[in-house]
Amino acid sequence: MKIVFASGNSGKLREASEIFKGFEIISIKSYQDWIPPEENGSTFLQNSVVKAEAASRVVRDLPVLADDSGLVVPALGGAPGIMSARFSAEGTDEANRAKLLAMLKGVRDRSAYFACSAVMIFPDGSVIAERGVCPGRIIDEQRGGNGFGYDPVFVPDGFSETLAELPEEVKNSLSHRGTAFGKLISKISRSN
Repeated sequence: MKIVFASGNSGKLREASEIFKGFEIISIKSYQDWIPPEENGSTFLQNSVVKAEAASRVVRDLPVLADDSGLVVPALGGAPGIMSARFSAEGTDEANRAKLLAMLKGVRDRSAYFACSAVMIFPDGSVIAERGVCPGRIIDEQRGGNGFGYDPVFVPDGFSETLAELPEEVKNSLSHRGTAFGKLISKISRSN
């Protein structure tokens, strides 16, 4: 089965291809009519629906997958949250991590979690949605060369390595995106 992933993020595309084994994941960027929508929702689910609906208007003959995800830090009132990718003025992974670490300087509660809402819209208009969460904590320094975003500063519960230090298959088995996508795969498998 082919699935069009409504994301221009190469890290997310790579993860989706690894998690959706047996499926062919196609980037929405291969569709010339694609214009990324404004993510104006106030929740991860709302933003993933916005992306999925916009992509399904361009892709009519294949299922569309979209997700919205981010890092939630309770000590920062839930920030960066839905603004995770645009947390810093520069909006780069490096700048976002630097801003996060600066804001947490001297803060004792370093608990955090990644959250992901994933939505699939099928050509017949049916929709399925799932959520995944990965709890952990923020460390003071960046470690690891794998992953992207906040992975180098996030240690998942039960591990001493950051997500950027873990092998891809381990990361994908416990990550927020891996959990949400895994639930979608289960639903697809049951319906076939």
